[in-house]
Amino acid sequence: MNTESTPVRMAMIGCGGMARHHVRRILQQQNTTQIAAICEPSEEAYEAFCQVFAEAGAPPPPNAPDLDKLLREYEGRLDAAFIITPHALHHDQARACMEAGVDVLLEKPMVMNAAEALGLIETRDRTGRLLVVSFNGSLSPQIRKAAKMLHGGELGDILNISATVWQNWKLLTAGKWRQVPEMSGGGFMFDTGAHMLNTVVDLAGEDFVEVAAWLDNRGAPVDILGAVMARTGSGVLATLNGCGDTVRSCASDVRVFCTEGILRTGVWGERLQVQRAGQDALRPVRTPPSLGQWQQFLKVRAGEIANPCPPEIGLRMARLWDAIRASAAEGGRPVRTDLATA
Repeated sequence: MNTESTPVRMAMIGCGGMARHHVRRILQQQNTTQIAAICEPSEEAYEAFCQVFAEAGAPPPPNAPDLDKLLREYEGRLDAAFIITPHALHHDQARACMEAGVDVLLEKPMVMNAAEALGLIETRDRTGRLLVVSFNGSLSPQIRKAAKMLHGGELGDILNISATVWQNWKLLTAGKWRQVPEMSGGGFMFDTGAHMLNTVVDLAGEDFVEVAAWLDNRGAPVDILGAVMARTGSGVLATLNGCGDTVRSCASDVRVFCTEGILRTGVWGERLQVQRAGQDALRPVRTPPSLGQWQQFLKVRAGEIANPCPPEIGLRMARLWDAIRASAAEGGRPVRTDLATA
């Protein structure tokens, strides 16, 4: 399929604040995408979504609040779905779309746990549909270049990974679904922090097999602070630190220490720098401009690039998150991840 001449017919599942952010960029590239339908049970959210279209001078798509009904009504008239809903809904909605013959771009985190991740991989394999997880980091040119350098041995053996992410998340999400455990599956470490977990497993290129973790809710219903120590099967050591209760900010830092160099990036792929043996400082690495998550999805769908964030990366992240929760529940006791279902 040619992404330049044939618009992809897309259904947007969920139209909250993050969906409105994405659709503003998609509306600037209308020749690539036709937003055929919306699935949003909240009238208030749908009205706010329609306002984005009004500002762009475009008619809003119709809303079908029931996903099963939407998929039946639009059978044969949809190519893809962009799912941007609370975390607990991701598995069932992605499965329903793929079983209806629709390719899926799925917002982060992919699922709530490793069992659901394995379920989506089975659905993808059984239906033959495309599933891309919408992580800014893995879909960015910076993380793709970093992973190529690290996995190709350009910087020698990976020894340590140190990652930190911080935000005034507790205040921003107070009273919202992100602090409802049944809908979110976790707090800061599984929301903004999910970018850190995903980018670290992507850069490591393998599963973590042993994890020790501590989570602190700071009076909230979900975790607000988190500290993790982990080890991969090959012996790479990692530390992950998340702070969701600080001054107004949202930023990150990721360092990968190797035998022949040091690599620095961010959990969203917001930079890429390398210091090689013999150099006295980090130096920027050139990468192409980011196309954004939806445009990257279109290129994958058209066969122009490999899938930068397949569900297998989502499975690695889900296993790490399962281990973090298990260790934290036991006061930081080290636990081994379950690789029996790999």
